Amino acid sequence: MGRIFETRKHTMMARWNRMAKAFTRISKEIAIAVKSGGPSADTNPALRRAIQNARANNMPKDKVEAAIKRASGQDQKAYEVVMYEGYAPHGVAVMVETATDNVTRTVANVRMHFKESGGNMGNTGSVAFQFQRVGTFKLDPAGLDADALELELIDAGLTDMGEGTGEKGEKQLIVRCAFADFGQMQHAIESRKITPISAESEYIAQTPVDLPADQAKEVLEMVDALEQDEDVQRVFHALA
Repeated sequence: MGRIFETRKHTMMARWNRMAKAFTRISKEIAIAVKSGGPSADTNPALRRAIQNARANNMPKDKVEAAIKRASGQDQKAYEVVMYEGYAPHGVAVMVETATDNVTRTVANVRMHFKESGGNMGNTGSVAFQFQRVGTFKLDPAGLDADALELELIDAGLTDMGEGTGEKGEKQLIVRCAFADFGQMQHAIESRKITPISAESEYIAQTPVDLPADQAKEVLEMVDALEQDEDVQRVFHALA
């Protein structure tokens, strides 16, 4: 029984750690959105996106409201979004999105993660050309006519639409557009009284790299180490 308990404890701790990291990431998104567009979700599309992403990650409403209140205060930290680029082991391109109030600390930590994992941190633009920045919207397909919606969203910049699943295996409808059309697509979806499960930008590798299991594990271990860093928001990679 002891071993089973330890296994369950480990699983729960891992889940709590993921949730804590997600809440921290979203709190920073809220802070950045409020600073740039104000505390009203009705007039601030970036804040609406952050709140939607908070719901998608099961962030409690009181924590969301507290994050908005903190972001509206005079003593709120000013976060800067900074991208870092480089290569993981075996030449896999990686892009690291950070939100930081101390760039010196952040760049040192990101460089350390690359180095300790056998990768190489590069200069700005060294791998970005291998990725395409897109807007990704995840929708609840219940009650939607996917075929009709696809036709309606083409004029808003739709580039791809397909089925996906959430963390719990629930069905989702994935809508993508060029990042330049993000605001237009968000408006098109919301004008149809559809509230996205989440809405965010992503960097999609144009030429994914396929590696043997042992080499892929090394890459993912580096990605995991980066994702655990307090300043790192998301990590994008070219591993297939």
